[in-house]
Order: sequence, then structure tokens, then C-alpha cells
Amino acid sequence: MKQWSDGKTIGGEPAISAMGNTSSRSYLPGIEMQPAKTTLFKQEQTGTRYRIPALIYLKESQTFLAFAEKRSSLSDSDAKSIVMRRGTQQNGSTQWSESQELLSACLPDHRTMNPCPVYEKNTKTLFLFFICILGNTSEHHQIWTGKNKAHLCYITSNDEGQSWSPTKDLTESVIGKTVRRWATFAVGPGHGIQMESGRLIIPTYAYYIHFKCFSFPFPFTVQPHALSIYSDDFGQTWQMGRMLQRKSCECEMAEIIDHEGRSHLYCNARHGGHRVEALSESSGVYYDKPRLAPRLVEPGHGGCQGSVIGFPAPEQGEEGMGGTTSSPRASDTQTWLLFTHPTNKRTRKDLGVYLNRSPLHTSGWDRPWIVHSGPSGYSDLAYSEDTEHFACLMECGEKSEIEQIAFVSFPLSDVMQTIDEKEKTF
Repeated sequence: MKQWSDGKTIGGEPAISAMGNTSSRSYLPGIEMQPAKTTLFKQEQTGTRYRIPALIYLKESQTFLAFAEKRSSLSDSDAKSIVMRRGTQQNGSTQWSESQELLSACLPDHRTMNPCPVYEKNTKTLFLFFICILGNTSEHHQIWTGKNKAHLCYITSNDEGQSWSPTKDLTESVIGKTVRRWATFAVGPGHGIQMESGRLIIPTYAYYIHFKCFSFPFPFTVQPHALSIYSDDFGQTWQMGRMLQRKSCECEMAEIIDHEGRSHLYCNARHGGHRVEALSESSGVYYDKPRLAPRLVEPGHGGCQGSVIGFPAPEQGEEGMGGTTSSPRASDTQTWLLFTHPTNKRTRKDLGVYLNRSPLHTSGWDRPWIVHSGPSGYSDLAYSEDTEHFACLMECGEKSEIEQIAFVSFPLSDVMQTIDEKEKTF
């Protein structure tokens, strides 16, 4: 078993563009340099709101697909459907299409939530996972009664999101009778991954009922736990892994390749106080020794969703990754991690980008680069290997974090430059 080391438009308006292949950072007095933002979804005067971003990059067509929940109000119970915008890279910029509502992503009399895309490269199939919840049944009601009303679903596309299949419900075939011990569950939100072995991973969490009394949950014994749902046959069939043996909620996962070529599946999950991290040597079947990440603080009491992504570490001394020279700091892996999350300890504010150059080390995270100063919430990361740029889709605003969902793009050099400057001041 692996041990942790101690060492700007709304849908329906004309298409817009955003710089994508060059460093484009705006300066605001008194704060750090920040990447230019492009608004993709924005609250409307009709009352329509957009939340829960998810982002994926399709290398073959150099296309971003940005997903979000469309809601009739801010309440989770008023989520209606999933919407999508397509961003195509052209001549150093990203051209965004109008918003499209994914009408096939639904079950009758259910609301659709938590978009979670993943791309299967062998069959060139794009999967979009989500959950469907009966009517306006709230998460709190399911937890209190112990009666799950969520379904595990997905749709697929073989033309990179131009058209989509009908919804497939996996609840019975994947979760089965286990769902009786789940008060409710959800995927992601945010992206899934495909590992080097070909295994598809969908990050998932479930509110497990630890104790029951006359078929009802014993008070305060329903706790969330992260787990993986995975497929080894290109998405034809899916299986469920074991839960993390520690309270852990909304999560994302990344594959880490060490210097010996061994694979480690990394899980980063929401938790009050600090994030929870865990490693799997079984590619998501089970996880070993979950622990708190001391450098990744959660805002307020309940925390916030965050996003993590793995990418190839630049070789020592090579010029690359947006024109930066790799830091001389020792790394224990061929993979580095990037993580986005609000950095304020009290409230959802100041979205930061954290870099981890030693992801198998217990304290590998650097101090964050703030990419949005002000209210900020959920986010999702994507990595473009061909342009060596990262992209982030994030909830943000001036007075509230749910005013808009915006897109930013930046090279690793912007992250490292800001972080290394911070290190010099401490």
C-alpha cells in the first residue's frame, strides 16, 4: 500500500471570444495579476440562475465544452436542466457558441443536477454523467428521512457534443440494493477522468446511513463519503468502488504517475475545516488512509466544492509550459497537480489556484495564486496539452458568488511566477 510521504454574454446572445493560447492577465490595483474573464452564464432578470460548472477539453477538435445547471431560483430544489456552451480555439482565441439546453438529459418528473463529463478516447465517446432527483425533493429531506430519491444517469455523444443520446439510468445495475443504505448521492460535480490503463473514473459521493432505527436514520449518523464509479470496457458497464473511510463530500480525482511509472489515483474531497485527500493503489476500487490537507482550507463551516487536475510535470530545466523553466524543487512524480478553490477561511471568496509539485508528499501544496478577488464558489479545471494552457470555469461575482459563471485560461508560467514571488516574501 502506498503511504503518504512526510517529506461576457448570456445564452441566446451572439457568440463571443476569449484569449486562450496566450497569457492574458488583467491588473487590478492592490491585488495580484489576474487572467481575463469571459462570462458564459449569467443570472437573468426573469429569475433564471446558473450554477455548478463543469468543463472538459476535447483535444482532437481543440474544443471546450462548458456545462452548468439551469435553475428557476438559487435553491438546489429548483434545478431544471443542464445547459452547455461550446468554445472552439481559433487563431489564439476561444470562440463561444450560444447556450444549448440538453433536453435529453432528463427523467420524467425529475430534476437534473451535477454535470460530470468524461471522454473515452478509444471509442471517441463523450459521457455526460448527472443525477436526476424526484420533483423538488431536497437533499436535506432525503438525509432526514433516509429515503433516496436520486438516480445515477448519463447521456453520450459521438460527435463531441453536437448531438446526444437518450438518458440511461444506471442506478439499479451499478448501485443496486446498496442504495438502501444511502440517504442520497451525487456525482462530482465537475469532470471525470480516463486513466492511462483506459479505466474511466466518475467521482461520486453518497450520504451513508450508519445506523437505522425502525427504518429511519438515527439522528446525526448520516455522513457523506467519497467513492469512485468506474468502467474498464470503454463505458459499456460500470462498477462501484468502496467509500473513503472518513467523512468526505463533493470530490474530484486525478491520476498521479510516479518516477517508477506506477499509477496512483488521487481523490480530493470537500470537508469542513480542511480538504480531505486520499490515494488509491487499486485505481479507485478502494482508497488508503484518507487525511486532512493542512494547506487547503475550507471556507466557513460546510466548505465548498473544488477542482483538481493532473498534468505532465515539465522536465528539469526544460523551457516549456508557457515559457517557464521548471522549478529546481525536487518532485516525487512525473505528474503535478493543480487545484482551484476559494481561499478565504470564513466565506466563499478569492478563488485560488494551488500548485502541487510533489503530490505524494503530505505538504506539497504551494500558496495559491488568486485568479478572482471577491465572491467565488464552485469551479472546474481542464488542461489543453496541445497549447499547454489550463482553463477554469468558475462561479464568481462582485457581490455574490452566484452572479455568473466565467471562463479563464492561463499557462503554468503565470501560476509559477506568482507563487514563486509569494515564496520569496515568506
